[in-house]
Amino acid sequence: MSSSSDLNLPIQSLEGAIERCQILGMRLSRQRRYILELLWQQKEHLSARAIYDQLNRQGREIGHTSVYQNLEALSEQGVIECVERSDGRLYGHISSPHSHVNCTDTQQIIDIDIELPAEILAQVEAKTGVKVSDYRIDFFGTKAQ
Repeated sequence: MSSSSDLNLPIQSLEGAIERCQILGMRLSRQRRYILELLWQQKEHLSARAIYDQLNRQGREIGHTSVYQNLEALSEQGVIECVERSDGRLYGHISSPHSHVNCTDTQQIIDIDIELPAEILAQVEAKTGVKVSDYRIDFFGTKAQ
C-alpha cells in the first residue's frame, strides 16, 4: 500500500512514476502516460519539441500544447526532471537528486550519482555556515579521445 511517505523515495521505474502520479492525485491521461513511457524508454534529456516529434513518429498523436502542459505538471510535481539550459528546457526521467556530466561536443547530459567526500562537504559547510542536506554537481567537458 502506498502512502504520502513514498513521496520522499526516488522513482526507480516507469511503474514507479505512474504510481507517484496516482499518489499525488494527478490524472493519468493517455498523453501523460505516453510522455512518461518515452522518457523512461529514452533515458536521456529531451526538449519538449523532441518529445513531441518522437511521440508523433511513433503514431502517438499528441498536440504541442498537451506536451508542454504535461511536462510542466510532471516536473512541478517532481515526477520528472526539468533542466534549464540557455537554449531551453530539457526533461529527463530521473527526479531524485543526482549530478550531471555535460558533454560540450554533443550537448548530451549524462546522469551520474556521485558522493562527495565528507571533508569537502565539511569545507563547504564551514565556509558558508549552511548544513548541506543535498547537492547536485554539474560537470562540463568533451568526449575523451
